[in-house]
Amino acid sequence: MELAFIPSPSRGVLYLGPIPLRGYAFCIIIGVFVAVWLGNKRWIARGGRAGTVADIAVWAVPFGLVGGRLYHVITDYELYFSEGRDWVDAFKIWEGGLGIWGAIALGALGAWIGCRRRGIPMPAYADAVAPGIALAQAIGRWGNWFNQELYGKPTDLPWALEITSSADGRVPGTYHPTFLYESLWCIGVAVLVIWADRRFRLGHGRAFALYVAAYCAGRGWIEYMRVDDAHHILGVRLNVWTAVLVFLLAVTYLVVSAKKRPGREEVVEPGAEATGGETGEDAATEDEAESGKDGAKSEVDDEAGSAKKI
Repeated sequence: MELAFIPSPSRGVLYLGPIPLRGYAFCIIIGVFVAVWLGNKRWIARGGRAGTVADIAVWAVPFGLVGGRLYHVITDYELYFSEGRDWVDAFKIWEGGLGIWGAIALGALGAWIGCRRRGIPMPAYADAVAPGIALAQAIGRWGNWFNQELYGKPTDLPWALEITSSADGRVPGTYHPTFLYESLWCIGVAVLVIWADRRFRLGHGRAFALYVAAYCAGRGWIEYMRVDDAHHILGVRLNVWTAVLVFLLAVTYLVVSAKKRPGREEVVEPGAEATGGETGEDAATEDEAESGKDGAKSEVDDEAGSAKKI
C-alpha cells in the first residue's frame, strides 16, 4: 500500500483569461531572475558596478536558451523529425526540452560577447554568476514536475513521484523524482561554491569550474537513474558520458589555473572604483576634507583682505 508520494500536477498550464501561464516557462523565468540577483550581489562585492550582471545577461540568457534547445533537439531529433512527428514542435520550448550542456556552452558565448563589449574579464564574471546559475537550475528543474517528465525508475519510497499522465508513452505509477534530486543537488552546489569562494578566494574562473565539476558529479548518477528514452554509447546514456567528460575538463582547469594564475583578480570592471567603489565612510571623509579645504581657503582670503586694508 502506498503511504505517501509526491503528486504531479493535473496540468502544466493555467490560463489567465486568454493568456497561458505555463509552469515550465515560469520556473525558467524565476530561475533567471534569481541568478541575476545573486550574481549582481557577488559582482558588486568583487568590486564591479551594480547592473553589469543584468546587462551581460541580456546577451547570455537568449544565447543559453537557444543553445539548450539546440542540444535537446539534436540529441533527441527523433521526437521532432521521425515519421508521424511535426518538426514545428522543435520550436515549442514551453513544452519542455532544454539541454544544460548546450545552454551553458552557448550562454557562455553570449556572456563573452557582453563582457567583451564592456571590457570585463570573462572568468571574473563567470565566477560571480556561478552559484546563481546553480540555483537557477534548481528552480528550473521544477518545470519537469509540471510537465510530468524526466523521472527515474519505479519505486515505492515515501518520496516517490506519482505520474498520472499516459501521453507520449508514459506509464502511470510512482517513480524516483529525479527532478527533485537534481534540484536539491544544485542547491548544494551553490552553497559549496559560495563557501569555497569565501574560504579560498577563488578567481580566474575557478569558482565557475568548481560549479561545473560539482554539478557533473551529481548529474552523472542522477542521469543513470532516469528511464526516459535516450541515446546510449557502450550501454551508457549519452548525458552520463557528457557529464564525465565535462567533469574531467573542469577539474583539469581548476588544477592548471591554480598553478598558472593563483589568487583573485584585483580589478574586475575598469573604472568601477572611480565611480561606485567608495563607501559611505569614504564619501563622508572626502566631504570633510573638502570642507576643510574650503575653510582653509576662506581663512587665507580673509587674512589677505585684512592685509590689504592694513
